[in-house]
Formats: sequence, structure tokens, C-alpha cells
Amino acid sequence: MANIHSGSCLCGNVKFEIKGEFKRFFFCHCSRCRKISGSAHCANLFAPGAKLTWLSGEDKVSFYRLEGSNFSRNFCSTCSSVLPIHAKTRDIIVVPAGCLDTDVDIQPQAHIHTASKGNWDKVLNDIPCFEQMPI
Repeated sequence: MANIHSGSCLCGNVKFEIKGEFKRFFFCHCSRCRKISGSAHCANLFAPGAKLTWLSGEDKVSFYRLEGSNFSRNFCSTCSSVLPIHAKTRDIIVVPAGCLDTDVDIQPQAHIHTASKGNWDKVLNDIPCFEQMPI
């Protein structure tokens, strides 16, 4: 039986299901992923040959492709959460890890495009960590 994962956007309008196995889990530091996430990297899972089913809110899923590139994203038109996308040319589902509501049994495997890291990213493992917002 195939692995089944579910997820949703922040506002809950869009819900989806992924049937298939995650084969890769990368943190991408390219400038495009940093811009789209507003963070140090995107955390993306890759499921070749998997099936993506929109359970609700498919009409709220918007698509963006950066002109002149293969860089594209699905996102919720209400809350802007990034959502899975089917890269048809490679028959692979790319899933932003943060939009999943289920646990995954794969650990991140690599940081990629690290030459594009923000200069502030170099100290992230050296600064204090807090379980909640510090007062």
C-alpha cells in the first residue's frame, strides 16, 4: 500500500492528499526559494510518480511561474501558503514540508544551492534556540 499524506494551507481553505513515497528531502538555499519563502531556505519533499489529489479548495490554488525559468509554485490565493505542485515533465510531486499535516518518515538529506545562502544564514546554528517567543 502506498504512503498517504495529507496537508493544508494556513487558512484551511485548501486541503490535499499525496499518495506515494517521498524519496528526497532537501533544504534549498537558492535565491528564488529564499524569496518565495521569505526565509533562509525552502524545505521541499520530492515524491516521484506520486498522486496529488485536492480534497477541498482547488479553486483557491493559484499558480506562479517565474518568466524565463522552470521555477514555479502553487499557493493558496487566500493566505499565500505554498502548496504541492506536480512537475509534469519529471512526473514528480514537490511538496513544501511545512504544509503537511502528517508526519514524514524521511529526514532532510542535504542543503542545496548553498552558494546562494544569505550572508546572515552562516550563523544560524550558532545562535540561541527558544521553545517559545522570548520575552
